[in-house]
Amino acid sequence: MNDAVSPGAGAGPLRLILSRRPGNALGFLVCAGLLAFAYYLQFAKGLEPCPLCILQRVVFAAMAIVFLVAAVHRPRRVGAWVYGMLLLALATAGTAIAGRHVWLQHTPEAERPSCGPGLDYLLSRFGALGGLQRILRGSGECGAVDWTFLGLSIPEWSLACFIALGVYALVLAARD
Repeated sequence: MNDAVSPGAGAGPLRLILSRRPGNALGFLVCAGLLAFAYYLQFAKGLEPCPLCILQRVVFAAMAIVFLVAAVHRPRRVGAWVYGMLLLALATAGTAIAGRHVWLQHTPEAERPSCGPGLDYLLSRFGALGGLQRILRGSGECGAVDWTFLGLSIPEWSLACFIALGVYALVLAARD
């Protein structure tokens, strides 16, 4: 598909954001905005991220990079599907992490795993794979709800964003 939109061809805002190049740029901006808001909550509001929050940030950052590369690369049909599948895989991983986080938040406090050591300790003590396995088990600190907006916690918003971004990446890939 030609990303240039001619004036007489239904050049509405929806058509523009669903065109591959501007659509991928928008995906990058959304991911960058989500990361910026996470850092705002951390540094301006004093909310310390738990290990699962940090993993979700890593996935949003990876998605931002893929969206940016896709926007700059301006792939054709096959390349668009490669980027779309990579973004879907990242969104699926993010959905799994955020889903686990939401589950921990909805687990009664008495049944939650106890608070564990910090991310730095886990990675230095157990390595990347062992540390990741321990992080994904979650801990009591991951079950705390410190902030909500419209009744949803940060991991619930992240879960919704991962799902939406995964679907959006597929829509962009499917564009002609």
